[in-house]
Amino acid sequence: MADEEGGAFKHGAFELGTDGPRVILVGVDDSVTSLRAGAYAAGLARRQGARLVIVYVEQRATLYAATGAAGAGAVAAQDQAVRETGEDLRRRAEAESERLGVPFTFIIAHGDPYHELRRVADQVRAEAVIVGASSKAGHRWVGSLAVRLVKAGRWPVTVVP
Repeated sequence: MADEEGGAFKHGAFELGTDGPRVILVGVDDSVTSLRAGAYAAGLARRQGARLVIVYVEQRATLYAATGAAGAGAVAAQDQAVRETGEDLRRRAEAESERLGVPFTFIIAHGDPYHELRRVADQVRAEAVIVGASSKAGHRWVGSLAVRLVKAGRWPVTVVP
C-alpha cells in the first residue's frame, strides 16, 4: 500500500474508503432471528455504504396427504399466507429503510431457501451473507441453513442469534 505521496503507509495511518462488503445479502422469513439478522444487515450496510439485498424465500405448500377439494383449499390458504408474509416483510423493510436511510432491494424468491439464497447471492454478487440462527432443534444434527451456507464457502456468512 502507498500513501498519497507514493510511499508506504505508516502504522496507524488513516485510509479513506472501506474494505468491507459492498453488497450485503440478508435472508429473512418472519422469525425473530431473521428479523434480528435484517436489522444487523441494515446497520452494517448503513455504516459501510453498501448495497443491501433482502431476500424472502416462499416455500411452496407440500401437503401430500391432503386430497380432494379440502386439501386443495388448505394448500391455497397456506400459499396465500406465505405471499402475505412476504408482502408484510417488504412493507416493514420499506419503513425501516426510510427511518435508517438505507436503500435496499427486496427480492421474493420461490423454492428451497438454501438454493435460492445461493442463487440470488451469486446473481447480485454478494460479498457477505447474513442469516438468523435456526431455532429448530433438529438442525443441530441435520444442518441448518446457516451451516449449509458456511459450508458452501462462497462468501463470508454471519449468523445472528
